[in-house]
Amino acid sequence: MRNKIDNITLIGMPASGKSTVGVLLAKRLGYSFVDVDILIQEQEGRLLKEIIAQEGTDGFLEVENRVNAGLKVHRSVIAPGGSVIYGREAMEHLKEIGIVVYLKLSYEAVEERLGNLVDRGVALKDGMTLKDLYDERIVYYEKYADITIDETGLDAGKTVDMLRAMMEEMI
Repeated sequence: MRNKIDNITLIGMPASGKSTVGVLLAKRLGYSFVDVDILIQEQEGRLLKEIIAQEGTDGFLEVENRVNAGLKVHRSVIAPGGSVIYGREAMEHLKEIGIVVYLKLSYEAVEERLGNLVDRGVALKDGMTLKDLYDERIVYYEKYADITIDETGLDAGKTVDMLRAMMEEMI
């Protein structure tokens, strides 16, 4: 484990709290917060759901990989989209510039929190269910994670407290 942490990237399923936890953690550590989905929308001039509708899932994943792989940030908490783990260049870059934390949620909790997948801009392949997506992605999340936080029974505040305590020891 590195003894100096420049950036912290939060990965996990949509609705796992990457943005909510990320903002709170950034405030408590005195870091910047980077919501990569918003960066993608700014750079592309379109909403995520519009990119997916116009370019298809593969086209969206290419855009997401490119934007994440090109991030140049320091002392930041980074919250990429849940599908960032499909981009090898993006994940190699994020691991190179900081530590990767997997916010782990049970399938039932993801299903309960999610709401409308299309409105959220979730990259679902044709015919794929949320359960299929969950099962496919957890393998990648576990592969890339330096640290895993199991959020079962935790609200955002408790997750942030746990993470802050861990990060302060490493910074």
